[in-house]
Amino acid sequence: MAKSNHKISTEGGDGLGQNPFGALGGLNLPSGPAPVASAPQAEAGGSKRGQPNTNRGRVDIRRSTAGRGGKTVTVVDGFVGIGLPEKERLAKTMQKVCGCGGTVKDGRIEIQGDKRDAVAKVLSDAGFRPVMAGG
Repeated sequence: MAKSNHKISTEGGDGLGQNPFGALGGLNLPSGPAPVASAPQAEAGGSKRGQPNTNRGRVDIRRSTAGRGGKTVTVVDGFVGIGLPEKERLAKTMQKVCGCGGTVKDGRIEIQGDKRDAVAKVLSDAGFRPVMAGG
């Protein structure tokens, strides 16, 4: 099959007849985008961005011994919208407050011992709504 040397023009062809933006030329409008005004600061409280989020959702705190040879651990799960680095920071804070060890496994935080009250305090300070679940 022979290749055709016929090219299609990309010049746009005939004019539109009238320019829809032609009437705007005489209005002395600025040529660039309008400057964005900064948001007003809240009085005496600063901006809301500097404050921690106080409604980060419900998290469940439960005591568990299953599969640990009778050792008790406090398990925190049900986090929504936070990643692994923040869970690790929360676990580190809980470990310091409780004076014990802990880890982050499968998206939940495990703290050694029955430390539900101390863990609930740390979570409340971080903006979560802790709920004691189970026994």
